[in-house]
Amino acid sequence: MKKLTIALVLTAITVSACGGATDGGLVVYSGRTENLVGPLFEDFTEQTGIAVEVRYGQSADLALLIQQEGDRSPADVFISQSPGAIGLLAGENLLAKLSDETGALVPVEYRNTSREWIGLSGRVRVVVYNSDLVDGSELPASVFDLVEPRYRGRVALAPANGSFQDFVTGMREVHGDELTLSWLTAMDDNESPTYANNTAIVQAVARGEVEMGLVNHYYNLRALAEDPSLPSVNHFFEDVGSLVIITAIGILDSSSDVEKAEELVRFLLSPRSQQFFSEETFEYPLATGSQATAELTDLVDLQVMTYDFEDLSGGLTRTKELIDASGLEAP
Repeated sequence: MKKLTIALVLTAITVSACGGATDGGLVVYSGRTENLVGPLFEDFTEQTGIAVEVRYGQSADLALLIQQEGDRSPADVFISQSPGAIGLLAGENLLAKLSDETGALVPVEYRNTSREWIGLSGRVRVVVYNSDLVDGSELPASVFDLVEPRYRGRVALAPANGSFQDFVTGMREVHGDELTLSWLTAMDDNESPTYANNTAIVQAVARGEVEMGLVNHYYNLRALAEDPSLPSVNHFFEDVGSLVIITAIGILDSSSDVEKAEELVRFLLSPRSQQFFSEETFEYPLATGSQATAELTDLVDLQVMTYDFEDLSGGLTRTKELIDASGLEAP
């Protein structure tokens, strides 16, 4: 078994050893990077006077760290890139139940039934393609068509990426392990090039190194915001290939100040924060009544895949086993 390396970045002041920020503020473990959520923490502190200390890292690594720390974890709040990692903590009763008031801020399909975690924003899986190299008519409606010989060597994957693994978990839940392993193996047999993450795939597609790649929708939108001349275009599937994946947030049951922690959760679901997600990070806002920016095709106009997101909170270990068994490897 490979050893898991936990790589974390600690910002702000030192975190105490047995729970809570040293100045009575909040400690957040964030699986989302600083450029995606850091400005919101600063805004929260400015508005409320509540200091926020943040550990940034991979969602799965942070969830494992919280597991190890148990009741002595300094974390008050955990933000996960997807339901998978936070579902692990919910399954071990490490998360507090959110209030009815907070739970009601988001439609029921974007939170777990016991209100231990709730969605903040959403991403959709797409295939990004280079329009100088690929005619849009060549793109299939189903992700399963990508195993055909005509796509050999043309579709990049990021098998070690959390969102790719969530997508594979979604495929398992909808279609079963046998078909999922068959698809993964066929993609490997079809000589799909592999990259470290979504950003690397979008960059490779834009420069013509590879013609297409499976990513989250917003990576290409950010690239186009910086350089509108790029030939990269998002294509949406009509099946599990365009699964909606949510960023989730929960409060640690061991938090010394659940009330302040829930205030942060509500702030991140406020119209101001939801607008930030939509306009600055090009994600889909999930709070009831929130509106997506014009650059985003409305979810109701897309034939994207949605289902019970609690299904994504389990089975990550099995998903990784299937990816390994398929032969796909990270670069």
